[in-house]
Amino acid sequence: MAYYAAPIARLVEELEKLPGIGHKTAQRLAFHILDMSDERAGKLADSIIKAKSSIKKCSVCCNLTDVDPCSICSSGTRDKTVICVVEDPRGVVSMERIREYKGMYHVLHGAISPMEGIGPDDITIKELLKRVDGGEVKEVILATNPNIEGEATAMYISKLLKPLGVKVTRIAHGVPVGGDLEYADEITLAKSLEGRREL
Repeated sequence: MAYYAAPIARLVEELEKLPGIGHKTAQRLAFHILDMSDERAGKLADSIIKAKSSIKKCSVCCNLTDVDPCSICSSGTRDKTVICVVEDPRGVVSMERIREYKGMYHVLHGAISPMEGIGPDDITIKELLKRVDGGEVKEVILATNPNIEGEATAMYISKLLKPLGVKVTRIAHGVPVGGDLEYADEITLAKSLEGRREL
């Protein structure tokens, strides 16, 4: 028995395919979209279509951009001797938000995950090696996620970069500021202890 019209059901079904959107949220979003004015709904649809058609990977760092090279790669004020490697474009956004990092980026578009069938050739490791092989890069900061896939990817990249004579560093992991030790898991505490520094 259909609870609502077929076009609404299709809209709910498509919204459910988005990450983090369950059936109830998809249903709520669908009805919100249907309550929008035609103009607002058109602007939403148009912005999705324009983003899909105009966004591409930067030919240098592989970040998502509408100009090539992207604004970070074409900036004359960034330190071109340092590259921060992140798993996806959201990592660039996170790093830029802190306003401390002034180097370049490289976006992998994933992490090595044999369980999901993602190997080194499925992410942009070759492009990173090509950039580092140019000789201008002095340090590569590995800022992959602190999970099994992120750690495996960082180790794999580190082994490839070491023979090229560049400094390879890993962002620190551990107990967050404001966090309590009693709520930290064993892996987080082990990483905190491993990454300790002298005061």
